[in-house]
Amino acid sequence: MKILVTGSAGYIGSVVCELLIEQGHSVVGLDNFGNGHQQASIPGTMTYNANVNDEEQLDSIFTNHEPEAVIHLAAKSLVGESVTNPSKYYGANVVESLALLQKMTEYGVTKIVFSSSAAVYGEPEKTPITEKQAPNPINPYGETKRAFEEILKWYEHAYGLRYIALRYFNAAGATSLFGEHHTPETHLIPIILDVALQQDRPMKIFGDDYETPDGTCIRDYVHVIDIANAHIDALRSLEKKPSGIYNIGNGIGFSNREIYETAKQITGQNIPLQITPRRDGDPAILVASNDKAGNDLGWNAKHSELAEIIQSAWDWKKKFPHGYE
Repeated sequence: MKILVTGSAGYIGSVVCELLIEQGHSVVGLDNFGNGHQQASIPGTMTYNANVNDEEQLDSIFTNHEPEAVIHLAAKSLVGESVTNPSKYYGANVVESLALLQKMTEYGVTKIVFSSSAAVYGEPEKTPITEKQAPNPINPYGETKRAFEEILKWYEHAYGLRYIALRYFNAAGATSLFGEHHTPETHLIPIILDVALQQDRPMKIFGDDYETPDGTCIRDYVHVIDIANAHIDALRSLEKKPSGIYNIGNGIGFSNREIYETAKQITGQNIPLQITPRRDGDPAILVASNDKAGNDLGWNAKHSELAEIIQSAWDWKKKFPHGYE
């Protein structure tokens, strides 16, 4: 299948492209390299340096490459920044993404897999979180993801667009080629591994007085390879099955302290630790239910062990200690 991947040089997008090509698909990428990296582009794959609302470049892609489907990962994704600069997030994640849908409609491309987020749930009523839980985003980032899910629903109603939205939880881990490198880095596992490597500051854990077994927050970490495969399974599902929204998580929760202790064991480093007060709005537990994705898409997390996730991230970090810089 010929597939357009937006955000193709990002953390998840690069792995999606890697696996698509391994499985025999033809891929064309689109990335403005705001969050993505030139070095994360697959060699030999055409990658257009453009925003998703660049009409001239989109015309070139749809005319010259004739993609049959789109995997849409391009987005702004910093929760804190979305609160201080919501205009940037509504512009990129909703308005610019609408331009992509318009071009798909114009060229008769009717299948899209959308990178949504567990942020649409806000603070959950209960865990594990199922898709039946009503969305209640508590920041503009989550709201933009939810808004685009709704847009997809109405585009299906009006134009026959078929879609799958994947609400994934905490992406983690790496392949031998591609790993996690953000500026600034806000994710726990790469921060811990950077502290282990640099030994230049303590690792901070926010709060150890939650109602959890060890007092620290519990989160659902899912290997980036599993997330990438979920997109491919979703594309396959759209060939025969209806549109839908699915959680993509590990289905298992790991506490911040578990991650810290596992990272110490894998790296062999004495990682300095600092316990600081809770952050406002951090729920004690966020864990996904994967039952719907398993039943409908045939997808399950195959790299679910925390040690495997952290080991893969550490192997990549040692090869690329400063990321793609």
